[in-house]
Amino acid sequence: MNNYEHTIIARQDTSASQIKQIKDKYSDIIIKNKGNIVQTQDWGLMNLSHLIKKNKKGNYIHFKIKCDGSLIKELEKNEKLDKNLLRFLTVKVKNFDLKTNYFLKDDKTNEK
Repeated sequence: MNNYEHTIIARQDTSASQIKQIKDKYSDIIIKNKGNIVQTQDWGLMNLSHLIKKNKKGNYIHFKIKCDGSLIKELEKNEKLDKNLLRFLTVKVKNFDLKTNYFLKDDKTNEK
């Protein structure tokens, strides 16, 4: 079993209930294919560096998964067909960083 970090970018006009459905859909695929979800993070709506399919922003969902490479192929095959998704990215990692949430909005950064 390998460690993977998998990020999905959904369209900016996707509702909160649709985001939950997307999370559940891909979580089910992972579990059905004998994968283990270590952590799921909802990074929320963020700006894209350039327009993708006429979208300036995207809803980011991040999974930390322990699985075989065949599961990643199955995930990406399903994501290519999903009209609600703009992009996806999978990165193989040695170890997970479970302590840091890089996209957590902190009120202290706004103080002067």
